[in-house]
Amino acid sequence: MGQRIGLFGGTFDPPHLGHLAVALAARDALELDRTLLVVANQPWQKVGQRPVTEAHHRLAMTELLVQDTDGLEASDLEIARGGMSYTIDTVEQLQKAGREVVVILGADAAAGIDSWERAAELSRLTRLAVVDRPGYDLPELANWSVEKIPAQSISVSSSQVRSSMSEGALATDSIPSAVRRYIDLHHLEWPER
Repeated sequence: MGQRIGLFGGTFDPPHLGHLAVALAARDALELDRTLLVVANQPWQKVGQRPVTEAHHRLAMTELLVQDTDGLEASDLEIARGGMSYTIDTVEQLQKAGREVVVILGADAAAGIDSWERAAELSRLTRLAVVDRPGYDLPELANWSVEKIPAQSISVSSSQVRSSMSEGALATDSIPSAVRRYIDLHHLEWPER
């Protein structure tokens, strides 16, 4: 295979410093050629659960999150493909282009990976880089090739950021100032639920 690509997919609604910490930890530990923060077009796990910010805004914020960070790139692969976003489709697309793909995720997301679309097939195509996340232990992942990545993860989630911002907080300790400016400029809001 050609380049070793880290695939860190998500809704990124909004992207925050915890996302950045995960991507950097995996990039450094695995010596990846590139790490793609792949913004979901329609995140299948969130559809019908809560309103999701339009994909182009989530991509723009993710681009701001990784700007000036070597080896990290925001990716619109799933947005360009359209429809529901499934990691298996993105892995297959990258592998057809001759890339070796490592799926990056936090320990919290790893606990539910067997519920992902075509999970058994995905487990045969790629390996996982599971990054430590405060408050979560690495789950038992039978049938998966897993590498545990230690990290000084930041204890933050997008839902916490949305909640804090809906209450009027600035969330400047959780998101970069460029992302905060984008949110303000485009009047993005996450109403309380």
